[in-house]
Amino acid sequence: MSPMITRRRLILSSAAAGGLMLVHPFTARAQAGQAHLRILATTDLHCHVQPYDYYADRAVDTAGLARTATILTELRAEAANSITVDNGDYLQGNPMGDYIAYKKGMKPGDIHPVIAGMNAVGYDAGTLGNHEFNYGVDFLTLVNAGAGFPVVCANVATELGATPLEDKLLVQPYVVLDKTIKDGSGADHALKIGIIGFAPPQIMQWDRAHLEGTHHARDILEAARAWVPELRKTADIVIVLSHSGIDTAEEARWMENAAWHLAGIEGVDAIVLGHQHKLWPAKDFEGAELDASNGHIRGVPAAMAGFWGSHLGIIDLMLEKSGDGWTVASGEGALRPISERTPDRKVKALVGDYAPAIAATAAVHAETLDYVRAEVGRTDAPLHSYFALVADDPSVQIVNMAQSWYVAQLLKGTEHEGLPLVSAAAPFKAGGRGGPEYYTDVAPGPVAIKNVADLYLYPNTLQVVRITGEQLKGWLERSAGAFNQIEPGKADQPLLNPDFPSYNYDVIDGVTYRIDLSQPALFLPNGEINMLRASRITDLMYQGKPVDPEQEFIVATNNYRASGGGNFPGADGSTVILRAPDTNRDIIVRYIVEKGTIAPAADANWTFAPIAGASVLFQTGPRAEAHLDDVRKRGLNIDLVGPGSDGFASYRITL
Repeated sequence: MSPMITRRRLILSSAAAGGLMLVHPFTARAQAGQAHLRILATTDLHCHVQPYDYYADRAVDTAGLARTATILTELRAEAANSITVDNGDYLQGNPMGDYIAYKKGMKPGDIHPVIAGMNAVGYDAGTLGNHEFNYGVDFLTLVNAGAGFPVVCANVATELGATPLEDKLLVQPYVVLDKTIKDGSGADHALKIGIIGFAPPQIMQWDRAHLEGTHHARDILEAARAWVPELRKTADIVIVLSHSGIDTAEEARWMENAAWHLAGIEGVDAIVLGHQHKLWPAKDFEGAELDASNGHIRGVPAAMAGFWGSHLGIIDLMLEKSGDGWTVASGEGALRPISERTPDRKVKALVGDYAPAIAATAAVHAETLDYVRAEVGRTDAPLHSYFALVADDPSVQIVNMAQSWYVAQLLKGTEHEGLPLVSAAAPFKAGGRGGPEYYTDVAPGPVAIKNVADLYLYPNTLQVVRITGEQLKGWLERSAGAFNQIEPGKADQPLLNPDFPSYNYDVIDGVTYRIDLSQPALFLPNGEINMLRASRITDLMYQGKPVDPEQEFIVATNNYRASGGGNFPGADGSTVILRAPDTNRDIIVRYIVEKGTIAPAADANWTFAPIAGASVLFQTGPRAEAHLDDVRKRGLNIDLVGPGSDGFASYRITL
């Protein structure tokens, strides 16, 4: 069976009440002096408690802590001993989170809805992710005050000391849980469980506006090598909550995804992973010392449970008494999904709702629905992202139109007025791991806040950079890494590089250009150089004239990109000339209100260069067919092939 949905064979055992119950083999095998400890883990919930898509305004079976919690309660019953942990990015990520942060607000004593849901489930500990800082540290502090569990993080500080152990940390670095556990004979024992957390240090780039000058981040591995030995002085076992994914590359300072290297630190007994929105154990990762059959990373049991509550992470440890303490004799990592896709391409729910989590968030859920349904204007053209990765697209166009409109006003009377102004934006909802329904799709007519949030998923703030024509071309070359190299004369080649996230595919509006896919990419998906002097961007023009490498441009973008997110040339924080106080979403709302009715027809400012005899295959959502004629009018030679994989539809593009 695929490790993606590993289900260990359970054993029937006599229950105390005379019935039968399911138990895990570790619990059944444990003898005197041995104990089974189960770690149940969520990650990247992004405020998804209710099984509801606020952007589409409909219930879903693929997300929600209320569904994950149903599995969680079942699996608690299978194990003699268990704890429940969260791995960060719980706070931001859907309109419910934005409604509380931007509309309703928080005051001391209030319980944030995601915390209310988590309290209803019952957690033992959690850590911080990068998105916890999106609304500011004061807001985060108010939210965490309501948590019925400790939040730990060992590498985010208000003041750095000479060593990590001397840092003044934002929250406590770790917690030691004093638990009473039962061994295989039924005897009770004391167990000290150490739980330590880490966040990506890139928060200092991504949320610079909230953190610069007041907060600091340590390298994850530097902090871990200092704090794990300290924790081991008092803890029998150490569980790492790493809001950081898997990267088997050679260790480098400030690694964003450091979990593989964390597993090599002495004293680490188990790791909960996250941040990448992927699955472990699963086929998502392959490489040295990655054992998906047992969920081991460098011999350490680990689990990464997707995102939005799509899966529950499970780490089972067999503990053995060792003197006055305990050691880990063996362990394994596994996952349980809340839904599956059937052969007829439909989503099938595997569990129902956990009623306490639903009840705890019911009132705010209703308020959020009122919030997202409020109309702000109208559109005379459909706003969809089905073809955003293969043609100029209306859902990206409207973002760029609004950003340019806003920045032009801000730059009036400044030294930057009169320089060429362009705008960069990416499609956030473009299928991928989000599934075949994960696209923006707004029909002509009224536009509500939920539609704007659907166009722009994140509460980024607008920032403006001043760069050269050479850097502008490099920016586009970075985006062009989304595509595989295409061989002339060969049919039906896969177009998209699956390792390239759509949110890094920036379209720059205000210039025209073509992408020559017959050439190798200059950059790898992670932003590192692939091949020096490689070039895919051709015919780069501004107002009908070739862009001069020395020419200066003003680029409207967001704080994530401007401060280095995605590793784009010209965007490392040093070129920022303006940090706006408004979110990109608010700017889109203002633009729509100002215009009343918007006309976001894509202008085909970018296209693929022809490649003789070549065609490529591209997968998108099945609802894309309704917009096929429109995308053909923009010059794309595209035809529907038929059903693709995992519920997608397959299209052929002749280059």
